[in-house]
Amino acid sequence: MKSIASRDNPTFKALRLLAEDGRVQRREERTLLDGPHLVAEYLSRVGLPELLLVSDSGLGNAEVADILERSGSLDTICLKDGLFAEISPVATPVGIAAVIPIPAVRNDPITESCVLLENVQDAGNIGSILRSAAAAGIGHVVLGPGCAGVWTPKVLRAAQGAHFSLDLRERGDLVGMAKAYPGLSIATVATGDSRPLYGLDLMGPVAWIFGNEGGGLSPELAAAAKIRATIPLAATSESLNVAAAAAVCFFEASRQIRGC
Repeated sequence: MKSIASRDNPTFKALRLLAEDGRVQRREERTLLDGPHLVAEYLSRVGLPELLLVSDSGLGNAEVADILERSGSLDTICLKDGLFAEISPVATPVGIAAVIPIPAVRNDPITESCVLLENVQDAGNIGSILRSAAAAGIGHVVLGPGCAGVWTPKVLRAAQGAHFSLDLRERGDLVGMAKAYPGLSIATVATGDSRPLYGLDLMGPVAWIFGNEGGGLSPELAAAAKIRATIPLAATSESLNVAAAAAVCFFEASRQIRGC
């Protein structure tokens, strides 16, 4: 196991850039998983990462020890606790991380249920939407150019492993996809000319379309959808957080399909 004790070390500098800079992640087609849950999920559902990173104190953690044992002779770097903290997105890291390749983006047509996200910029919201989509059995999520990077460490952490069961596509042509989608494309809106969610037949494939946290959907994308839908709310509420709205939509469709 190699050890790094100085922030001037070239390998550490490269790791810190990978952890902090989405442009570096896209250029190198790699990203960083942080924490024993994510790393263990990756091992179970995908395979071995490119590299493991562990902190001095992490070596004494039982979950970290189990991951190291499962990883066999995989390249591993031990970082001083202070250095590990500089690459971790959390305030008190457990002390295990992994460098993984970002999967190649698929370009085959999507005919099953999917999610289209326009200008959703909060990493926590995107991670929560991915997690809800995976839990509801939706297999595809397409993000437009204005969204936060789906493979950034913060989104990975918020999604809690959902990435590993989803087909994720960034910088997608959302308007084109909505128009070409063979199933029911539904633009979720807060107000205006729309139909209540609970009156819709959601038994078939659906492309769920969600917009920016504050501004909602662009007129072009809203117009490309076959239906505009609203989630009925109490009179004292104007709208839902986009991640909460997505979860409501996904599980209403799931409820109908399951006959609950």
